[in-house]
Amino acid sequence: MWYNRLSEYLLKEGYVNNPICPCIFIKKSETRFAIIAMYVDDLNLVGTPEELTRTTNYLKKEFEMKDLGKQNLVSPTIEHFPNGVLVHQSTYIKKVLKRFYMDKAHPLSSPMVVRSLDVKNDPFRPCEKDEELFGPEVPYLSAIGALMYLANCTRPNIAFLINLLARYARSNSRHWNSIKHILRYLRETTNMGLFYLRNQSNNCLDMRCGYLSIHIKACHKVVCV
Repeated sequence: MWYNRLSEYLLKEGYVNNPICPCIFIKKSETRFAIIAMYVDDLNLVGTPEELTRTTNYLKKEFEMKDLGKQNLVSPTIEHFPNGVLVHQSTYIKKVLKRFYMDKAHPLSSPMVVRSLDVKNDPFRPCEKDEELFGPEVPYLSAIGALMYLANCTRPNIAFLINLLARYARSNSRHWNSIKHILRYLRETTNMGLFYLRNQSNNCLDMRCGYLSIHIKACHKVVCV
């Protein structure tokens, strides 16, 4: 009953509801948009400031509501600033470091060692016949999965290295040391994330792409896109 009542009320205002995602309602124009995500009797609103104000007032006309204001989501965490939005996963990184017993390791300022042009000296080369392979007691694939999720969400600066190491189903000491190198780097750059600049002309987020080289010192805590 509650869903039908809310859905009918929003559709009357011009919101679009996709049958594949029945709990998502979207309304947009050339310069404004609002997205309402419904979970039981909780609503999360995302959109441009003007449209969010309009939507909130429209809902309050029909329903008793408590506006909790801007919320910080967990993994990834979204923080709002006057000039934009910062998306990071510092909480998730701390959990990963603790999970692999690297939360007290010595931090590093770069995600990987310098590669050699000589394939035989490349630390990321495939396992050789005389090299010992680690067994399931070394959580290599678990670490790859945890780091790949991080690279896909907010840390594209480690994506290249994770792709190199994800080629192997079993690891040796070289590959496992590379995993630990990344974890040490993440301990140094826990608060690094993606920062989306706000376009002052229309209060929309500016999605122009930028790039932060991994060679820049780790004191740079924000990757701008």
